[in-house]
Amino acid sequence: MENLNQYLYIAAALLTVVEVILKWVFPAVRKNPANAGIIETLDSLWVAMVVALSLKAVLVQPFTIPSGSMEDTLEIGDYILVKKYEYGYSLLNATDRFLEFKKPQRHDIVVFVFPLDHTKDYIKRLIGLPGDVIEEKNKVLYVNGAKQDEPYVIHTAPEILPRGDYLGGNRDNFGPVTIEAGHYFMMGDNRDNSYDSRYWGQLDEKLIKGRAWIIYWHSNNFHPDFSRMFHMVQ
Repeated sequence: MENLNQYLYIAAALLTVVEVILKWVFPAVRKNPANAGIIETLDSLWVAMVVALSLKAVLVQPFTIPSGSMEDTLEIGDYILVKKYEYGYSLLNATDRFLEFKKPQRHDIVVFVFPLDHTKDYIKRLIGLPGDVIEEKNKVLYVNGAKQDEPYVIHTAPEILPRGDYLGGNRDNFGPVTIEAGHYFMMGDNRDNSYDSRYWGQLDEKLIKGRAWIIYWHSNNFHPDFSRMFHMVQ
């Protein structure tokens, strides 16, 4: 999901280097009237990139979907925008959240820093809130003892596995577990093919980046699919 973000940072860094070189190393090039058009274009691009990165840092951030763990809600090749401001912020994913407009809600689709590798971002659906009791019985999810209606969930594997028989975790039978304060339970909509809280545990709220908002582009092998564009993520 980070490829697009890496490209933005690389482009901003390159433009900054060019701006520094033109200002401090070759100032005559900048002052030459013959180069005015090129210099103006570079300056405009640099300002636009700085503004875009500033907005990305605090308001809205683009992500791409690299895996099928959220199918059919989100598909490989979807490009989405994520609202970063709704849930507030955590400095370096280490402080308590501040400037919160709202708390994460059950069923929200959330982008977060992967707890086991902070260089990666994951996207999953929020299933359990602090204090909830989560249990899965033969692929059926229960929250606080109540069977959940999950129309967004798909199951691609017909067999039902006993506890501990899938990647060292409990794919089809899990819990009950109680969600700790300041933590959430995350699961993929493609329930049989999702590496989620059933395997790596509960999500610390400090690691949350934001809520998935809208699909703004979809490309499959460089062929755009306009039918998926501008759909709200829910």
